[in-house]
Amino acid sequence: MSGLTAPTLGGVGPGPLTQYVNVFTGTAQNDNPGNVFAGAAVPFGMAKVTLQVAGYSPAGYVSESTELARGVSPLHDSGTGSSEGSFGNFCIMPVVCGDDFAECPTLEEPRSLRRVGDGNNDTGFPGYFSTTFVNGVQIELASTQAASLERYNFPAGTEPTLVLDWTDDSPHSFLYGQMHADWSAQRIVMNGTFRSSFGPSQFSYPAFQCVDLSLAGSIKDRAFFGGNVNGMDARRDDLDSWDLPPVAERLRRPDFIQPLQAGAIVRFPPQSSGGDRSILVRRGVSFTSAQRACENMEREIPEPDFDKIVTDSNSQWEEKLGRIVLSDETSDYIRRLFYTSFYRTFLSPNNATGNAPPPYTDSEHPYFDGLYCSWDTYRTLFPLLALTSPREMAEIVDTYVDGWRREGWLPECRANNVLGWTQGGNNAVPIVADFLIKYAGHAAALGIDLDEFWAALEHDVEAMPSNWDYAGRRQESYQKLGYMAYNYLESGSNGQRTREASRGLEYAFGDFAAGMAARTLGKPDASDALLRRSLSYRNNFDPDLESDGFKSFVARRFPNGTFVPGANPVDCSPLDTNSSHECSTQSTNRFGIYESSSWEYSLYAPHDVAGMISVLGANDTANKNDTFAKRLHHFFDAGYYLPGNEPSFQTPTLFHHIGRPADSVRQVRRIVHDHFSLDRGGLPGNDDNAAMASLLVWHLLGLYPVPASGELLILSPFVPGYAIRNELLGDVAVRVTGFDPRTLETREVPPGGRAFVESLKLDGVAVGRCRVDFAQLFAARDVEFVMTDVERLGCDGQEPSSVSTGGFV
Repeated sequence: MSGLTAPTLGGVGPGPLTQYVNVFTGTAQNDNPGNVFAGAAVPFGMAKVTLQVAGYSPAGYVSESTELARGVSPLHDSGTGSSEGSFGNFCIMPVVCGDDFAECPTLEEPRSLRRVGDGNNDTGFPGYFSTTFVNGVQIELASTQAASLERYNFPAGTEPTLVLDWTDDSPHSFLYGQMHADWSAQRIVMNGTFRSSFGPSQFSYPAFQCVDLSLAGSIKDRAFFGGNVNGMDARRDDLDSWDLPPVAERLRRPDFIQPLQAGAIVRFPPQSSGGDRSILVRRGVSFTSAQRACENMEREIPEPDFDKIVTDSNSQWEEKLGRIVLSDETSDYIRRLFYTSFYRTFLSPNNATGNAPPPYTDSEHPYFDGLYCSWDTYRTLFPLLALTSPREMAEIVDTYVDGWRREGWLPECRANNVLGWTQGGNNAVPIVADFLIKYAGHAAALGIDLDEFWAALEHDVEAMPSNWDYAGRRQESYQKLGYMAYNYLESGSNGQRTREASRGLEYAFGDFAAGMAARTLGKPDASDALLRRSLSYRNNFDPDLESDGFKSFVARRFPNGTFVPGANPVDCSPLDTNSSHECSTQSTNRFGIYESSSWEYSLYAPHDVAGMISVLGANDTANKNDTFAKRLHHFFDAGYYLPGNEPSFQTPTLFHHIGRPADSVRQVRRIVHDHFSLDRGGLPGNDDNAAMASLLVWHLLGLYPVPASGELLILSPFVPGYAIRNELLGDVAVRVTGFDPRTLETREVPPGGRAFVESLKLDGVAVGRCRVDFAQLFAARDVEFVMTDVERLGCDGQEPSSVSTGGFV
């Protein structure tokens, strides 16, 4: 099966909404890798159980690949871009071997197998996954919050044999750990300390698992094994414990390293009747202790009822997806596209509350792992959570604030339970601020301490970290000069001296976010100061830098105010053909921009687009809107737009700011048509913890959020109506009067197609065609998009807000 049609098992299958989810979208390995997790998980599940496939597989699973599978791991992330992958610990691999148990393969390469159909025959739906290996073993996977139930179906006449890997995570970063087997109880516990997938090398994390093999019947043969790629392949059946102690860093000479592959292998008798033999394996995981992993397993899966676990998991997904219900008249394709994307917005981060490592083990606050990266998620994911899921948003944001409580800073990119690399700026700030702006009035109901939340925000926009690579800001020159100076020697802090221009823009937006939160919390002095400082983004624009006939682009700037010569705004854009330079977090990134080009980042000032337009049209002030329109069209037409890159998320909506919302609609329609589909390669890039998924959800709903504000820009719905269900703010019914399905058939709006908004009505009162406020939306209850085929100019007095023109009041 392709995965587009959800399977059933023994009468158990997906529900009314989960049947529309294609869990394999975004799992291609070579064609637009979205790095999406496809396996068994509950919403925000810590246990995410699926295959660990060799090669490029950051989420463990990849589809349509001839790469070999190493086994089934219960720990994964979704949508990350780490080439070595994240987690992938504790694989279990079913092997079929002859009568001699000693000849059964244990090491990674000998035991690895291809799948029947190389992934094309894999099946799954929310809460369930299955594949079959070329040795004839079918695996079926189900999970709970912190445990999994796995069914291994062996061919008739074989003796079921399982290899339990102890030391090999996805990037092979095992440092030390322990393994213990209680052979009489048929229970094995393992732990290891591993390197983080996206953080400084000095950071490591512990992981624990508890495996119950008693559901499979009596063990016939068993042994511990150990080996390496240099010829060692040994096993012992007289052991029940093995301790690999840490090795001092001073002894870790590269020429001494011989990574050990180790674990256990167990064999069970064949089916007595001669038929196929199915065995169940139950296991729990934790980042706290092996005891906690066993407790999770016993509490969450007290009985080995595989179908019940699948049904319960699928029911949790039904509840989440039911928070936005599409009109019955929605086309089947759009419905599938919507719920496939909406599903992924609840996959990550991973709720590890009660299972956290130090310093969070004893915290009374929620704990979520896999926050990477805030630069990806603050734009669309968290505003979408605000729309439908205030309690989950409160818990995740409280996790951010607990980072400040326990480690001194809001986490930027926590991966594998440790601090990760900062990407754009200190982008946790707009996440916390967005929550406060929308839900400060519900703090008591959500169990939130507003004073602590504000203290964390204020600290992160003002304090100076020891190292800005993984916490806080590169602060000194920003506060002294109003921009991130190139070739400036900081006296009290350290970190990479790169990405100066893009960080300056991101810090300015962070100031806006904190200023808006201060205003919400009744702190006018702090708000005014931060909003003024948010206009410092202008200091990053070189008015004389030119490209394609347009002037004024962001670039690196010396402390004396001059700009670094030789900048090229095309560098690191899709049109850049020079593969010899770096554009990301590398220390050799010399362009002052992170993961993007100056063409792209020069359009980034979400809080002050009107002011940005003035900066970009500085040499043509009389016709600055026309100049901006030409520049924006050229940005898309020339190929500078990068659909898989977060700084481009807001760019299609910028036409709103010059009174041309129809142009925004046209551009968004093209983007959805050209870059998103249900295919396994149906994303334009990494899903980035559902950044891509949430962007598409917003586009299909006909809205786009301005983070850290209540403002929603009005686009054009792809559906004839929908209902939003919010447990704190109530339900909102959305109608699309004059909805025209013909406008969805091609990338361009056909002549006479009603794809444009005449006006948005709230409880029957028109409020313009360009923006609506979050609070207005939920106060209305009845929302109506009135569609037209006429491309109206202007916003009927509801122009999008900008700080420099007095907006966001």
